[in-house]
Amino acid sequence: MHLHEYQAKRLFAEYGIPVPAGELLDSPAAAAEIAGRLGGDAWMLKAQVHAGGRGKAGGVRRIEGADELQAAAAAMLGTRLETRQTGPGGLPVNTLLVEQTVALVREFYFGMLVDRARERLVVMASAAGGMDIEEVAATNPDALVTEVISPVAGLQTYQCRNLAFALGLEGSQVGAFAELMSAAVRLVHECDAGLLEINPLVLTGDGSLLALDAKLDLDDNALFRHPALADLYDASQQDPREHIAREHGLNYITLDGNIACMVNGAGLAMATMDLIKLEGGQPANFLDVGGGATAARVAEAFKLILSDAHVRAILVNIFGGIVRCDLIAEGILQAIQEVEVKVPVIVRLEGTNAAEGLALIEHSGLNLQTAEDLTEAAQHAVAAVRNS
Repeated sequence: MHLHEYQAKRLFAEYGIPVPAGELLDSPAAAAEIAGRLGGDAWMLKAQVHAGGRGKAGGVRRIEGADELQAAAAAMLGTRLETRQTGPGGLPVNTLLVEQTVALVREFYFGMLVDRARERLVVMASAAGGMDIEEVAATNPDALVTEVISPVAGLQTYQCRNLAFALGLEGSQVGAFAELMSAAVRLVHECDAGLLEINPLVLTGDGSLLALDAKLDLDDNALFRHPALADLYDASQQDPREHIAREHGLNYITLDGNIACMVNGAGLAMATMDLIKLEGGQPANFLDVGGGATAARVAEAFKLILSDAHVRAILVNIFGGIVRCDLIAEGILQAIQEVEVKVPVIVRLEGTNAAEGLALIEHSGLNLQTAEDLTEAAQHAVAAVRNS
């Protein structure tokens, strides 16, 4: 689950990671009052969306004077910000973060993520902060220094020093960096985060370290342990269909094809999409209804994929291991009876009660086509699109 910058910074502050003074602005009318509380005559105004590259897209601006702050807020609120990460259409700007400007001396990159190959938390730092770190890593990999944290020994003091020295910090700055790094590691562990980034982490004129930006991604599978963090979810930043899927416990990702897929199991779902591509088609979505799918959940999943106007055929591929194929069939029939279906539907069932499920479909009187294996199902789906 992605967090907004202001949400991540609140967690940073709770864990002792220094951040600039700032306030949320959701109405231009509050601009003058917020400017007065923050003090000074210049501020940074930041659009709060779940995407990087905001500055290059006009979503981060330096503002001088309360009148300009109010005008800029009025111009940004209620719009959609399109960056290289949002895709066409962008994301809605419902909230702005107003922060004090900072006199900085140097900029750094600091981040940590779960390296699934190593099964370790990896901490990264670079003196090339404030830039696209992906470009830095690709063009000058030596500029990105890493430390791998043992889950047994935990973060070691020498690892903090190694990264601090690599950034060119000295004196009391090394100790401040070690404290920040320790706090960040603790936050990631205690909040079940998969990614933490500060870009830039800056050295100010008085020698202090400050997180000017903040990115934090939480593990969806661990949110049951953190109900307060789960409440930070912002549905407005999600694809509407993906939000509906989340509400029904479905794993759904929108793609740009025209053959919708409904599958149980992530691996089988990816194999299904691969076969559609192999046969010359384009998947419209990734949809995993899960191993414990019920007829009601399948019905919701079916209605969800039918809500995509680009869908011209539907391929259902179910392997009945835990789930029973006849229940899946009942869900499909229930959904078709509730929603007007104008596209071909190809169904492949295999496993527990597959024969019973196929019999329900074949005797339903509805315009459904069955397939004996996955290759045949993919061929039928691609052919249905070509002939439509």
